[in-house]
Amino acid sequence: MINNRSLLIVGGLAAAAWLASNSLYIVDETERAVKLRFGEVIEENIQPGLHFKIPVTQTVRKFDTRVLTLDTDPSRYLTLEQKAVIVDSFVQWQVTDPTRYYEATAGDEMMAVRLIQPRVDESLRNEFGRLNLQQIISERRDELMSGPTEGLDSLLRDELGVSILDIRVKQIDLPQDVSQAVYDRMRSEREREAREWRAQGQEEAERIRANADRRRQVLLAQAGERAETLRGEGDAEAAAIYSEAYQQDTEFFSFYRSLNAYRESFSGDGNMLILEPSSDFFRYLKSPDVLTRGGTEAQAQ
Repeated sequence: MINNRSLLIVGGLAAAAWLASNSLYIVDETERAVKLRFGEVIEENIQPGLHFKIPVTQTVRKFDTRVLTLDTDPSRYLTLEQKAVIVDSFVQWQVTDPTRYYEATAGDEMMAVRLIQPRVDESLRNEFGRLNLQQIISERRDELMSGPTEGLDSLLRDELGVSILDIRVKQIDLPQDVSQAVYDRMRSEREREAREWRAQGQEEAERIRANADRRRQVLLAQAGERAETLRGEGDAEAAAIYSEAYQQDTEFFSFYRSLNAYRESFSGDGNMLILEPSSDFFRYLKSPDVLTRGGTEAQAQ
């Protein structure tokens, strides 16, 4: 009897342990769950905590609700002007509706990825197809991806029960042929700008040079005019001085001029003059006392 009672107690405890382990379950705070009865959802969006279910007839599926990342393969898209770009991107998504997510994917994350990826590819293809290459290069990538992110988020919430939090472009490359064409166009543009700047510089240089030449001519003309004026004034003053000196002693002045004439006439080698001896040119050489007589007469006067 004691052995039978012990067996019943052990069996009861084992049954209670099995019932407890199959009736109680815990949903982690990073998860959400749905309760199923023979594959049919009977309780949606079970929150974190300790919960109860009926063994055998009811099962629980748990889903990770943390932000997940889908790193897509680089894809080739055509721009508005039919130029190809190679885009490397990734998607951040999160389960927001466990029931719809379970119904669409049977709770399989890989299936969810296979459903999300083509929709992301289509959205990016449409987005890049409406922009030209210059807009793709110049626009901020956050703004570039805002449209596809919002559109996919609204669509996939209804279809898959997931939220598209962000689509980020890691890198945008150009195929080799397009890269060369873009490089050639950029080089041509820079050369055109350089030619424009050089032409503007040459035009400015010519203008400055012409202005400087004009000012130079004006300054030279003014200086020449001033020089002629001063020279004329000097000549007039010199003539007045000579005239005044001549009037004071005409004979001495004649003598002085004759000496200058002698000096200039016989300054070089081989100078020869053919004159009559009685010429006035030799007046002071023939009669040195002429100057003395002239000076005496001038004093007597």
